[in-house]
Amino acid sequence: MTNISTIYKLSLVAFICCFFQICSCKCPVLECWLVQEKARGGGRAVIQEKSLFHIRTEGESPRTESQQQESSDINPDHVFYVTDPSATLCHRSLNARSGAVKKPQCEINPFPPQPATIQWAAALTDSGISPIYLQADWFSASVQGLNGELGTSIVTRAPSETKEHNVILSVFSKTVTVKSRLGEPVLMDCGFWVNPSSPLSGLGFAVEWRYQFRGDGRLVLSYDGKTDRLTETEGAMLDFQGLQEKGNASLILQEAKVRHSGTYICTVYLPYILAQVAMELEIVEPPSLSIHPSTLPLIIPGQVVTVQCEASGFAPLSLELTWEFKGADGQTRSLGSGSMTGHRQAWDGTYSQSSRLELDPTTMNLGRGGEVTCVAVHPGGTRQASVNLNVIGFSTPTIEDSMAMVGVALMLYGFIKFVSWTFTSSGSDGADKQDKKEK
Repeated sequence: MTNISTIYKLSLVAFICCFFQICSCKCPVLECWLVQEKARGGGRAVIQEKSLFHIRTEGESPRTESQQQESSDINPDHVFYVTDPSATLCHRSLNARSGAVKKPQCEINPFPPQPATIQWAAALTDSGISPIYLQADWFSASVQGLNGELGTSIVTRAPSETKEHNVILSVFSKTVTVKSRLGEPVLMDCGFWVNPSSPLSGLGFAVEWRYQFRGDGRLVLSYDGKTDRLTETEGAMLDFQGLQEKGNASLILQEAKVRHSGTYICTVYLPYILAQVAMELEIVEPPSLSIHPSTLPLIIPGQVVTVQCEASGFAPLSLELTWEFKGADGQTRSLGSGSMTGHRQAWDGTYSQSSRLELDPTTMNLGRGGEVTCVAVHPGGTRQASVNLNVIGFSTPTIEDSMAMVGVALMLYGFIKFVSWTFTSSGSDGADKQDKKEK
């Protein structure tokens, strides 16, 4: 009886676990903005209207009562039922908690199929496609998941005058934001999926990677999968085996440089349609710190000594340099930022900046001295460099001060004795020579 009870409990726990796992992985209902041109005031204007994407991974399924209620405050013409066999749109980052303020971003646009105008995708439209297949309702949707976990773009097709859409092409990236140190290899993730039931599948594809930064754009790499032609810049490459077998269009930069920071756009072309995702690459290199002079001389109250901190080899520009002082009592306090110089850029694109600080033991209340530290706060991390400051003649001499003064006194005494001995010896030698001459 006990064994039966135990088995019952285990079965119940397993059922609950499976239930919650299934619930946690269910496809979301995406709230999107439908952006399209409409006639207004004798002209045409771009209009944004609320819409819903009900996502599922299989074909026809009955529309539940909850779905109808959920979309009751939205124009029924803007409620779509999307079948995504690849389950890209079922990613956990697209499932926002009920009542959450922050939600995935989604935008839908009408998408008219048309031949590609770029050279490396022109061959895709050599084979004719049935106009009946192209004459349908096509949409493109751009979706950004929560916490930057997923960026995806899809192209959907629905028979005219229906709301049952099928994903034909999806392009996605799990590295919407990438950070890298200088000199390291960089992987910009991009994958794509083509619906095998579509006539567009198997007719070839093309991949394009472009770079954009502050209005400046250039081609990084292009590949025509139909004719197997590749155009690439130095240091950029693809995994061609993964590209052909798994739709892995990820870009590999062999060595990260400062000039690589910016926006990268991965575009995948099929005959008459395309989809693309964008991602940001930031090269983050922390500064190297050095203090000059590396050893400070002994100083007395009223004497001022200048120390300089140099931060070099860092990127991006954002940097905060400050000074700290740790006294003999172990307490640390700020000495401010000192006198800052402007940024200087090196040949490799990295930056340098320095701060100069004048140390006055009397006005700055530095006591008998301590540790002076330069602190650099940068997106790549915090760096520190320190130097010791010793002040003599402060109040009652310490043991160290006394030993220093005794040492100085002994040196002076020795010097005086040496000079005295030298002159005495010279006088004795002169007298001896005079006596010899007289004799």
